[in-house]
Amino acid sequence: MRPIISLFCRLSRPVPDRVSRRAGRSWLRFRVDHIWHFREVHAIQGVLRHDCARLRRWQALSAPPGLTGQEYRRRREAGGAVEGETGKVGHLTRSVVLVGMMGSGKTAVGTALSKMLDSPFLDSDHEIERAAQMTVAEIFARDGEPFFRARESEVLERLLMGPPGVISTGGGAFLSEKNRELINRLGVSVWLKADLEILWNRVRHKNTRPLLRTADPKRTLSDLLTARLPHYEKAQIVVEAEPGLSVLGMARKVVSHLREVDGLIEEVKDA
Repeated sequence: MRPIISLFCRLSRPVPDRVSRRAGRSWLRFRVDHIWHFREVHAIQGVLRHDCARLRRWQALSAPPGLTGQEYRRRREAGGAVEGETGKVGHLTRSVVLVGMMGSGKTAVGTALSKMLDSPFLDSDHEIERAAQMTVAEIFARDGEPFFRARESEVLERLLMGPPGVISTGGGAFLSEKNRELINRLGVSVWLKADLEILWNRVRHKNTRPLLRTADPKRTLSDLLTARLPHYEKAQIVVEAEPGLSVLGMARKVVSHLREVDGLIEEVKDA
């Protein structure tokens, strides 16, 4: 059915203005002849173009984490099933807390993990912004970093006391001994480890990082990474990023480590 729908999508495109009137009539007759040739397929309707667009939207919604709808369709048409589009692998019994530098992929990987583990995804920075009705950068500018860190600790405790989920934290959250103790006691800490070049390539074009608003942001990022490494190394699980590794691939690496923690994941059982 999909090749026929694809054919109809092509046939329903308007004739370009540059085509002469005679050529336009010839193309129109060709198009109508082919449409009526497939009249018994029941896909010939006045809303055909709308149906094609709707099909593409549904395909985009069903794309696995890390793939756009267009890329998902391309891979499906080329070879059938797409890696990662299968269902859930299990359910969390405790929260998984992602820690690491800005640009390490906590939000993207966390979103993929939440789908694989059938658990909610929560971003501590977003929770703070929602409560304050301001962005993190605005909070830093108006109230300073100590104020922000205090609110961050409060939000982390609230999230960890709630139902199990995948929690993404700000880059500086794990520096606090209080936060580390809380995270490691009520959840499982996972450090998404990435080297300087990977981090820089991911954050260099963004202006939403208040700590990088300096004369030499890459040097600042390097200094932050050096200072924070001893704290990140205290995470219970370390998962290292690799150049070219997709979001889904990184999420799968995390899951393989999480499975080594007794009782953390309740596996999905076959019916």
